[in-house]
Amino acid sequence: MEYDDRQELWQSRMREIQGAIIMSSVFEVFIGFSGAIGFLMRFIGPLTIVPTIALTGLSLFGTAGLWAGKNWGISSLVFVLVTFFSQYAPNLPYPCLSERWIRRITQTFQMFPVLIAVVLSWTLCAILTAAGALSDDVDSYSYQARTDIKLETLDVTPWARFPYPFQWGWPTFSLSGIGVLSGVLAGIVESIGDYHACARLSGVPVPPKHAVNRGIAMEGIGCIFAGMWGTGSGTTSYAENIAALGITKVGSRRILYCAAVTMLAIGILSKFGALMATMPDPIVGGLYCGIFGMISAVGLSQLQTVNLNVSRNLFVLGFSIFMGLVVPEWVRARPGFFNEMSNVSQINQIIEVLCSTHMFVGGFLACLLDNTIPGNLKDRGITSAAEQSNDDDSAISQQIYELPFHLSRLLNRCCCTQFLPFLPKYKQIALTEVTVVDKATKSAGEGRSVRVTHCNL
Repeated sequence: MEYDDRQELWQSRMREIQGAIIMSSVFEVFIGFSGAIGFLMRFIGPLTIVPTIALTGLSLFGTAGLWAGKNWGISSLVFVLVTFFSQYAPNLPYPCLSERWIRRITQTFQMFPVLIAVVLSWTLCAILTAAGALSDDVDSYSYQARTDIKLETLDVTPWARFPYPFQWGWPTFSLSGIGVLSGVLAGIVESIGDYHACARLSGVPVPPKHAVNRGIAMEGIGCIFAGMWGTGSGTTSYAENIAALGITKVGSRRILYCAAVTMLAIGILSKFGALMATMPDPIVGGLYCGIFGMISAVGLSQLQTVNLNVSRNLFVLGFSIFMGLVVPEWVRARPGFFNEMSNVSQINQIIEVLCSTHMFVGGFLACLLDNTIPGNLKDRGITSAAEQSNDDDSAISQQIYELPFHLSRLLNRCCCTQFLPFLPKYKQIALTEVTVVDKATKSAGEGRSVRVTHCNL
């Protein structure tokens, strides 16, 4: 096959993928902005969220073992360093330093344990490669830890390349693209769990319905842009980043702004992206071992409000997690099993993808059992509808989950926006008169009255 024919072949396939991503993303945008996800949130409790998040990490044990197993020595060094800098180093005594320097060192270790571990491990691999301590034999066990394996990628990559929409041509839309809907549905289920996990690690209230609706819709918009730019994949919340939040203890949105600018720069200055691609696989495997385990632990932390002394809850939790591991492995071992379920191949493909997704199987079974097996709300860890409404309407929740740059208040000036399910609702400001009694006048029974203003969403 000639070069031009090969180019046309993969570009035509890329255009089909672009069309499928855009079609499925429009559905996700509709689901988010219509408020359907917020409506379904009333059926999603901790017993549904826990298997969804936990299976995100547990299902990736094979990937972590595969990458770390390429050189367990380097991989062990990585997660030992991550553990030391994130857990031990901030608590060590530094007797020869002032309080100011101790605080700076502690904050540095808490915020950059992964970066420090990667830099030290990568430097060690480079030194061992230059010294000839790592074999250059492809079949050798130490070969994968060398830093010069992927240098050819760095050489052939141009210094800069500006991606633009429809760079592979106009997308191709067909009914076969409906199969990507299965990935969208699985991504929505995972994202709902990720939102709760992120809130849990950040120490903020659970996401209100309007925030979840808005998040799903924005993920759909991001997927549309990904399809237009021809990335070959959509965008969704990344559980590994949430695990990194738990390790670094950094949950500021400003970090995400900086990360977004950095990723844009790396995407344009492709040499730097190629440099990151030359990282030895065992280093990545070591990071996976720590990050994926953290994801599972974050999921299990949602059980704090669940009464585990009730056998009903134990059954729902154990069965959903176990079947979330068993069913996808069985489906992957039998490809094409669902091809004859119906005469519509797209439906068969959707069912196969959903049944091979750990998070969807575990989350679906947990949601089904949790809402059908009798049990009271308190034991299930679910607050009543009134309490949930109060949580959504709290001032703290409003401050955290409102739109940036005060856009929420600006949009809510229009009466019609009050009915949009992806915007917070602002009600009339109430004035409350309370009596404040000073300690000096308490015995005399005197006090002063002040008016405290509070805002209900």
